[in-house]
Amino acid sequence: MARSEFFRPFEIIEGDRNLGMVVIADHAGRSLPDEYGTLGLPQSEFDRHIAYDIGVEPLTRELARMTGAPAVLASFSRLLIDPNRGEDDPTLIRQLYDGTVVRANYPLSDIEREKRLEGFYRPYHDAVGSMISSVVQTTGSAPFIVSLHSFTPVMQGRARPWHVGILWDKDDRAPLPMIEMLASDASIVVGDNEPYDGALRGDTMYRHAIVNGYAHALIEVRQDLIADAGGVASWANRLRPILEELNSRPDMHIVRQFGSRTGPV
Repeated sequence: MARSEFFRPFEIIEGDRNLGMVVIADHAGRSLPDEYGTLGLPQSEFDRHIAYDIGVEPLTRELARMTGAPAVLASFSRLLIDPNRGEDDPTLIRQLYDGTVVRANYPLSDIEREKRLEGFYRPYHDAVGSMISSVVQTTGSAPFIVSLHSFTPVMQGRARPWHVGILWDKDDRAPLPMIEMLASDASIVVGDNEPYDGALRGDTMYRHAIVNGYAHALIEVRQDLIADAGGVASWANRLRPILEELNSRPDMHIVRQFGSRTGPV
């Protein structure tokens, strides 16, 4: 934990902007400033998926290292505020998450909500936007944006069979070939908009990629597969050539407006 005035809500991993690719990790962190304590929760809750996406931080670091691409990681726990939600989304600040009541989030005053938006959510998105803009300025073309997440092997008592899922809305430039390349390994079960739907108005991909017409994909890796260093290395090695191949395609660096299944952009 850290005092608020010294708490940085995001981390930048510097990389070669000339590559034209940006990696984003919305749920990499699980930290909180000291003033929030543990939000009234046992410390053990911060080892669970409700606090962060298990395995995503080391996977992001390894992929950034291997590809040379810059990355932006959120440092704060999504239990404080979820950066992968629109500001008007009712799950932006959760009061109940997978059976856990987050006592410090209920009731929540308008002043406290705005404090979290200003102190954590908006600075993170400003950093993402600045990184994307710097890549555009460097290359003179549209960037390829990759968002990394992870999901639980079981949810509400139901096993999830997928090893990895690719989430997307209407822009299929990256998702469809990515699904095809991953599925070429017969041992991998690939989800197409599983275990979640990639059309979520106001989320990070909507805000930074869809609205701007930038090629993108959200990759969800099952958490048990990247819970240790060996798993992280294995998936980084699997994803690296796919990302590099897609990033080499001219169509990934052209602005194209596909719109959204959630309504007009």
